[in-house]
Amino acid sequence: MEYREIIEKCKKENVKLVDLRFCDLPGAWQHFAVPIGQFEEKIFSEGIGFDGSSIRGFKSIEESDMILIPDAKTFIVDRFGKEPVGGLICDVYNPESKTRFEKDPRAIAQTAEKFLKESGIADTACFGPEAEFFIFDRVEFASGQNQSFFRVQSSEAGWENNGEDAGSGHKIRNKEGYFPMAPADQTMDIRREMVAEMQKLGIEVEKEHHEVAAAGQAEIDIKYDTLAAQADKIMMFKYAVKNVAHRFGKTATFMPKPLFGDNGSGMHTHISLWKNGENLFFDKKGYAQLSQTALWFIGGLLAHGRSLMAFCAPTTNSYKRLVPGFEAPTNLAYSARNRSAAIRVPMYDNSPAAKRIEFRPPDASGNPYLAFAAMLMAGIDGIKNRTDPGEPASGNIYKKNGGIPQVPASLEESLAALETDHEYLLAGGVFGAFLIDGWISFKKNECDFCRLKPTPAEFELYYGI
Repeated sequence: MEYREIIEKCKKENVKLVDLRFCDLPGAWQHFAVPIGQFEEKIFSEGIGFDGSSIRGFKSIEESDMILIPDAKTFIVDRFGKEPVGGLICDVYNPESKTRFEKDPRAIAQTAEKFLKESGIADTACFGPEAEFFIFDRVEFASGQNQSFFRVQSSEAGWENNGEDAGSGHKIRNKEGYFPMAPADQTMDIRREMVAEMQKLGIEVEKEHHEVAAAGQAEIDIKYDTLAAQADKIMMFKYAVKNVAHRFGKTATFMPKPLFGDNGSGMHTHISLWKNGENLFFDKKGYAQLSQTALWFIGGLLAHGRSLMAFCAPTTNSYKRLVPGFEAPTNLAYSARNRSAAIRVPMYDNSPAAKRIEFRPPDASGNPYLAFAAMLMAGIDGIKNRTDPGEPASGNIYKKNGGIPQVPASLEESLAALETDHEYLLAGGVFGAFLIDGWISFKKNECDFCRLKPTPAEFELYYGI
């Protein structure tokens, strides 16, 4: 879409403001709006300034001036507010050199795609994330010097005795939320409206359903796309989910483990590499119809699996999900059809175009640009070094004792792994030591924040000592 087309669209849709959006380092959208009369064509070449020191993970105050340049092809009409606005995803630039900001997550994703092409391995990496989330009736929480608590309310949960539908009798027990029909499934209409809004925004949805956990866990799968484009869609996806839930008087969260004793929310990510229109992961004669290229890619994911978690499971809460017993992929192994392995090879469709791998440990609490880029870089490293993934696992790996490498048990462990294993991310100047150091520092501060806070569980265990 060109500038003239955007202006014509704005006139047709009665758009009076254009919203400029960009992603901060942790993975949240930031924005400001420009009146349509001030939205000039030169913004696409010269950009528009903002204060980078006020954005998490960006610049210090003495070098705060930064520039946003909108990407015209990302234009949408956003109708979640009282009035429609135009929406554009922007790239972040340094003002003097007019070079891409080294901590712009979108730049890293795009550089990873460029590196893949320059490597000669493939020209396209396709990503298909399955982002799970919860839709709650009400959430309250506080964390201060003298108090710490949270309370989650969901009328469909078996443990809930209050709320509008508490007396209906249609409840979902822990771990029994997969595919229930209404009226037990009380979020069906909300998910359907989410799908409708996503389609208006240009996001192609493949399916939606209730997930395993009680209390409104949901999944909406979107069609695969290239790396950076899919990360853009995940940002829009999360925005749509939260705003539709709000429209219904509910609240949605991508927090990996908001409930004790029930399944958490992941973002299983399907990956394939393509060259000249051919799926490089398919080989009719290979294990699970995987090519040698695919096996080396898997080898890279497994070899760097522990450090990858610093980007793919990047919160302290992520590791309350990554524990045995809740269908969480804690085992760094691969296997066809097997959901107890970190890497599953789907076998629903045996056509060459459908062949892919599913990397299961990630969740949607982090930055999709960084997570997808890190996965790709690990896979490229595996292909370049012909990393042997070993033999595929068989049976229920959860029931096997020892011998299989595990994902880290905490964010601290993941960050420690990243400190010693990040050379594969530096290849082609994709991540850069500056970003990795900044990410580790930022996330260590989160760890310290959580480590220093007494929790209600600790009062339960230790107050009477």
